[in-house]
Amino acid sequence: MRFLNDLLDLVLTELCAGCGVAAGLLCRRCATWLETPARRVTWPTSLPPGLPCPWTVAAYEGPVRSMLVAHKERGRTELARPLGAALARAVQAALSEPGSPRDPPTALVPVPSARSAVRQRGHDPTRRMTDAALRELRTTGLVRLDALRHRRRVADQAGLTAAERATNLKDALEPRRPLPGHRVVLVDDVITTGATLTEAARALTEAGATVIATATLATTPRRTHPPPTP
Repeated sequence: MRFLNDLLDLVLTELCAGCGVAAGLLCRRCATWLETPARRVTWPTSLPPGLPCPWTVAAYEGPVRSMLVAHKERGRTELARPLGAALARAVQAALSEPGSPRDPPTALVPVPSARSAVRQRGHDPTRRMTDAALRELRTTGLVRLDALRHRRRVADQAGLTAAERATNLKDALEPRRPLPGHRVVLVDDVITTGATLTEAARALTEAGATVIATATLATTPRRTHPPPTP
């Protein structure tokens, strides 16, 4: 059985991470899901208090969701390059917005994965995506700043409401060191309710940093009405 599972994993890694049908890492059709212009995140309800202006590229659904799951959970680390390129556009959009601060940021701060998750996955997916984004942004002089760490364990966020996520994450992150004078963009793979990014921004701000924006690859769609009954 183990041999069959290993063989299946080998076969699946040769198929498109978006559709699972075409050959190769990412087929042209699925790649176009990552090529949409970056945009500000807008929701039917107001953004969480304390969340710096959020920018994103794609909706967390369909092939994009499959790509991120493959990168994060299935070890397809080569996806970091196309995912990071899309993340870089969200960062660029944040920096190019009219009215952006005159003093540009000096670093991208990835939201850290829990140490147990890093051990299980064998890598930190957001950090890997950040590095790929920085290669796209090399002319900006930005660097990666690993400024945050987990202070305590948090429950699995799946299925939690926005209020429950905020409670679950309250004071869960802390800065690794004081950060007076640092101007940063906070980055993550997906924004769902904004609770994770808000908590990360709080920890950075209390350490003396200025978070001028947040950037993610994808946004979980919010429904304004219940889905139709089949």
